[in-house]
Amino acid sequence: MSPLRAAPSEARSAGRAAPRPSAPAKRAAAPRAAAALILALLLLVIVRLPWAGDLGMHAATIERLRHSFLHPGDPLVDADVPSPYYSPWMLLLGGLARLSGLSVFVVLRVAALAGLALLVTGVWRYVRTLSRHPAAPALAALSLVLLWGTELINWSGFLCLNSLALTVSYPSVLALGLAFHHWAWLSRALRTPTGWGTWLGLGALWALILLCHQFTGVVATLGGLATVLAARPPRPLWHKLAAGTALGLLLLWLWPYYDFFALFRAGGELEDVHRALYTEFIGRYWLALLGVAALDRRWRRDRLDPLVLFFALGALVCAAGFVTGHYSWGRALPAALIPAQLAAALAVVGSGRRAARVRWACALAAALAVGAWAQAGVVGYAVGRDRLPDVLAANYTAPWAGYYWITPYVKYGEVVMTRDFPARLVPAYGAYTVAPGYPDFFLPDESRREAAVQRFYTRSTPRSVRRDILRAYRVRWVVDGPRTDRDPALRPVARGPAGQTLYAVVP
Repeated sequence: MSPLRAAPSEARSAGRAAPRPSAPAKRAAAPRAAAALILALLLLVIVRLPWAGDLGMHAATIERLRHSFLHPGDPLVDADVPSPYYSPWMLLLGGLARLSGLSVFVVLRVAALAGLALLVTGVWRYVRTLSRHPAAPALAALSLVLLWGTELINWSGFLCLNSLALTVSYPSVLALGLAFHHWAWLSRALRTPTGWGTWLGLGALWALILLCHQFTGVVATLGGLATVLAARPPRPLWHKLAAGTALGLLLLWLWPYYDFFALFRAGGELEDVHRALYTEFIGRYWLALLGVAALDRRWRRDRLDPLVLFFALGALVCAAGFVTGHYSWGRALPAALIPAQLAAALAVVGSGRRAARVRWACALAAALAVGAWAQAGVVGYAVGRDRLPDVLAANYTAPWAGYYWITPYVKYGEVVMTRDFPARLVPAYGAYTVAPGYPDFFLPDESRREAAVQRFYTRSTPRSVRRDILRAYRVRWVVDGPRTDRDPALRPVARGPAGQTLYAVVP
């Protein structure tokens, strides 16, 4: 074949007017532009890296791994116990911090870029298994971040735009990206002949997701199960599925930093923390009802549609958590929301009458506009609250203030007596606290530590008892407000925002 004949059509038309884009390509331009705008916004947010939620925990985890890969101990308190935060991803970030000398907050920005890249490419690949329409991935991305409700919810593993902006550096974002890639890979493996290596790789990826973020691992598992059930694989393929699953379970069992299967015994305070997931339910998620209607259409066409099954499994787990009081099961809520949001996006580009697609497009556009307005305060994370119009500032959730002001005094590994929100921030700078700022299932004396902190800050506690507590936990520093009593054991050395004071413990 001659080079001229082998050349693509675009090359043969040189010297002529470029071919006009097809109608589907034209319709894809607007959603692609909107998705690109949101991506640019998130990149600007990464530059600022607003502090909220678990950021201090992840920073502390990287700090411990920077100093010791083999025996990092608890990330928050000075105790030699395992922690589920020591995942393969955090090991990689800890290695980066150790080899490069970068500050932990720079490393978290690198983590945010990697997680966002995996999430964007994962959504694109998975949606491509459901639709070949050019606009489908962009519409899906917009639905995933905007099709929520008018009451904000900020939680790791939840993809609403405001939550994503605050958690973009968390392992949950990376795990979600890997989950979308896993579903895409699994969907293709079920459709085309594949060897044993593919199925073992899928099992290893499944274990990696579970180790990086356990709750997102549950969502990934439900999505994978729905994909398998929808594909109705032949009996010979079940052997490969079993082999991949067995390898994943083996890797979970072999992980040396903590006992993964011990997490199934977690409860108590963990359930109390997650009770909030079931409050203000309608206000937080009502826009996703459009996706539920789209799922109904898909179910009428195919009782084993993968998105329908995915939604049913996620809704079942969440409902069971509410009925039984296992509120932490509410973290599986993305397993119901993601398929509903994707179904709403795909209804616009699906088959059927053009009039029906137009109606779906109008409904989706209206819902996305409402969702974007409800979460418009996220722009403040990129440009600062002062630059927001008052109407947008009303939807702005202020991030936390850091504790940089203690770093000239407090050194790595020293113990700081503090409570409430400071206990969530101080460990990010390398110090320990007496009691952890987050529920710590693997810390056996957690309740005793919390009682000691509460007793120390009770004004009626005798000074001798306070000194005993400071000695018992080798406390070098105390963060407190202005003290009316003159305790000779505490010497003020620095003042921070809102009247906070750093006291040195006098030997």
